[in-house]
Amino acid sequence: MSVEAKKETLGFQTEVKQLLHLMIHSLYSNKEIFLRELISNASDAEDKLRFEALSNDALYENDSDLKIRLEFDKDQGTLSIDDNGIGMVREEVISNLGTIAKSGTAEFLKNLSGDQKKDSSLIGQFGVGFYSAFIVADKVEVVTRKAGVAKEEAVQWISEGDGEFTIATVEKEDRGTRITLHLKEECKEFADGWRLRGLVKKYSDHISFPVVMKSEPMPNPEGEEASPEEPKDETINEATALWTVPRNELKDEDYKEFYKHISHDFQDPLLWSHNKVEGKLEYTSLLYVPARAPFDLYNREAPRGLKLYVQRVFIMDDAEQFLPLYLRFIKGVVDTADLSLNVSREILQSDDAVDSMRSALTKRVLDNLAKLAKNEPEKFASFWKEFGQVMKEGPAEDFNNREKVCKLLRFASTHTGKSDQDQSLDDYIGRMKEGQDKIYYITADNFAAGLSSPHLEVFRKKGIEVLVMYDRIDEWMMSHLFEYDGKSFENVAKGELDLGKVEDEDDKKQVEEASKKFESLLNQLKELLKDQVQDVRVTNRLTDSPACLVVGKNDMGLQMRQIMEAAGQAMPDAKPTFEINPEHPLVGRLNEEQNDDRFNDLAWILFDQANLAGGEHLKDPGSYVSRLNKLLLELTQ
Repeated sequence: MSVEAKKETLGFQTEVKQLLHLMIHSLYSNKEIFLRELISNASDAEDKLRFEALSNDALYENDSDLKIRLEFDKDQGTLSIDDNGIGMVREEVISNLGTIAKSGTAEFLKNLSGDQKKDSSLIGQFGVGFYSAFIVADKVEVVTRKAGVAKEEAVQWISEGDGEFTIATVEKEDRGTRITLHLKEECKEFADGWRLRGLVKKYSDHISFPVVMKSEPMPNPEGEEASPEEPKDETINEATALWTVPRNELKDEDYKEFYKHISHDFQDPLLWSHNKVEGKLEYTSLLYVPARAPFDLYNREAPRGLKLYVQRVFIMDDAEQFLPLYLRFIKGVVDTADLSLNVSREILQSDDAVDSMRSALTKRVLDNLAKLAKNEPEKFASFWKEFGQVMKEGPAEDFNNREKVCKLLRFASTHTGKSDQDQSLDDYIGRMKEGQDKIYYITADNFAAGLSSPHLEVFRKKGIEVLVMYDRIDEWMMSHLFEYDGKSFENVAKGELDLGKVEDEDDKKQVEEASKKFESLLNQLKELLKDQVQDVRVTNRLTDSPACLVVGKNDMGLQMRQIMEAAGQAMPDAKPTFEINPEHPLVGRLNEEQNDDRFNDLAWILFDQANLAGGEHLKDPGSYVSRLNKLLLELTQ
């Protein structure tokens, strides 16, 4: 290879420089993991070439024998990982190895906690596997040529992890990428054939391409001369697509290591499902539920989906058509014989076979999660903590599986009085009072605000359980969820309260009598607050508070309004109903002072307090404070 004049030195982006500094100072608790990452990247490059060659056989350049080669030099202290995959051009080298675009490094750095062990487990999550080379090397050299590009247009990339890298145009006879690590003194152990064989067997045995090394001479018995045989190429991994192996021939460790390969995660998966379908459709699926959420889980536009193979030929990395968006955290592989090898993304989106597979795969994931919830509730609680908010997108997005998704939903509840979301809808229904035909819930900014809401007072009095929903997505979810198991949902802070058969006739009679008794007060409050409320009425939902605000049954709640406004949406005015508790002393005082100068001050204070209790921000907090101080001063005189 000869270096041409086109050579320049560039700087890493700031975040990458920070990451390299962490790498070089041994952020990884397990250094040997670097080999798995680099071999996985090489395997991806081989997969991509095989896919591109489906439509352009010339890319093989008369060499369709795809393999990954490991070479080492003990004397020089170097280790090379060489693939004959797709390769890269200059722009791709700069993009993939020199900037943040492909690495997610900024999010990674944002999530660092300062605990080396915890932080090391984040690296795989952010797809920064290439940089793991700097854990064991003080200099990394990459030479790459893209398939189909002239040998004179290969690219050399060199860095010592010091904030800069050099990139130059070189010659390279064969396509693909060769990464050479100049090992640190304390990492020379990796320039050893037996050590490398052990690591490949441990971490990369499942790679579907051969990992090749020169054979190692066997140690000779003492006194015998060394064998004169020349070392030969030998494959040191099984090189079998793991999903094609029968389940009874695989161990848990095989599944775990394969998951780490396809996900670049360093943590074991929470559960997996390996299934072969034969009949009208033929396909094999291997699906994983991660133990933790990826950093971009809430970015609905981020690449996601399963690895698609057609008869073991790689087709697509992020085939999103096989699972709905709310299951975007699922990792895995689907291999089918029922799609053409040259299938394109457009064809895939409108293929009947894909629709059938999507339906079956979605059902399989939900059924496995239901089994986890039933048989291993602690594991399911861990799953819900990581992915619960995404699962709450399900009822709106997947009508056919709404009931299955609803069975998996978990909420906090007044039954436990704790913020843990560990109560299912089935749990709630099992505890419903005799005569109760609705599932009652309330949405709030946080659990404490929901639990202390005045709207729950009558429910406490009657011993009726209320679900406390405080995730930002909850109100949106409930706008698409109307019933479960024949029971309708009712937001206790919306519309007129209907307790059904749980409410006795005496309660209704008391409200009617109070409405007549306080008719004059209600009319005066309506006149005073006419610009703020649509109605004022006596309520039966309060026992301790003097008043509360109730949103119309079909109006958007506070939580949803705040989300829409934060997104820049202009929201129409929706006036609430002001409800007063006729049994409360403050309401009694207000009724007595209808013609008193203090009436307006008291009425506005009660209204503002109802706003605050409902989680609203006061439009005029200064006036509220002024009125309150005025009354306090009168009390001290």
